[in-house]
Amino acid sequence: MKVTIVGAGAVGASCAEYVAIKNFASEVVLLDIKEGYAEGKAMDLMQTATLNGFDTKITGSTNDYSKTANSDIAVITSGIPRKPGMTREELIGINAGIVKEVSSNLIKHSPNVTLIVVSNPMDTMTYLVHKTTGLPKNKIIGMGGALDSARFKYRLSEALECPPSDVDGMVIGGHSDTGMVPLTRLATRNSVPVKAFLSEERLNQVSEDTKVGGATLTKLLGTSAWYAPGAAVSGLVQAIACDQKKMFPCSALLEGEYGLNDICIGVPAILGKDGLEKIVELQLDDAEKAKMKESAEGVKKTNGLLDV
Repeated sequence: MKVTIVGAGAVGASCAEYVAIKNFASEVVLLDIKEGYAEGKAMDLMQTATLNGFDTKITGSTNDYSKTANSDIAVITSGIPRKPGMTREELIGINAGIVKEVSSNLIKHSPNVTLIVVSNPMDTMTYLVHKTTGLPKNKIIGMGGALDSARFKYRLSEALECPPSDVDGMVIGGHSDTGMVPLTRLATRNSVPVKAFLSEERLNQVSEDTKVGGATLTKLLGTSAWYAPGAAVSGLVQAIACDQKKMFPCSALLEGEYGLNDICIGVPAILGKDGLEKIVELQLDDAEKAKMKESAEGVKKTNGLLDV
């Protein structure tokens, strides 16, 4: 099992670390355009192998895609990160060109690769890869919902004053500050609906805090977060690599599901050896349907800025 991660910055390096520590991949290739950067990150990570007990081989490369040949899964994190006050949508012009070039180079050396898109604006970048690569739709996945859902569960556990492992919940919709749809109605604490413990006002606050989760961290850190995004990507990679059939909310190309067409947006999906193997259609209530429709309109507006 060979995994390539393009972009050796904070998110890419964190993803490589988590993949290596989980010890399911034989090789992880880190690739970056900055001379020596990926090689340095790879060496630093390899020097933790005996300390963290993994045997995954991590190699680095400066823009040499031949080193990525025959990758089973490739993660695209490359592009400029958010700065304080910047929306994910504002990254589109620069990142679209980068993602298009990176995906083309990856497929040239690994025609059967499954691509996981992390670069922002993520739903639109995932849509761009669908429109420009010719890969089957199950081989292109956008990572957003897994991260947003992790942030949702963190906020729920905070509100409930309980361990995070007690909580289950999901965020669907667009991966943006206004597009996320945290499904508070379906969230549970050990199978008990959270609304049994929290007021509607407190649940609304949890929802709003979730939606600005990335912006909150960007303001605090001065750049995008990396631990949780890296962990979220590694979860998707492992589900595919180990054929786990796990359900994650992720950005998928919809063709009628949820009443939507020709759009990539966050929905629950089963991930296994064939990539995105099945889209799960939830029975949403009227309010959730309205929020999903509004979210889709926002994503389509951003998609309209693409030159495809």
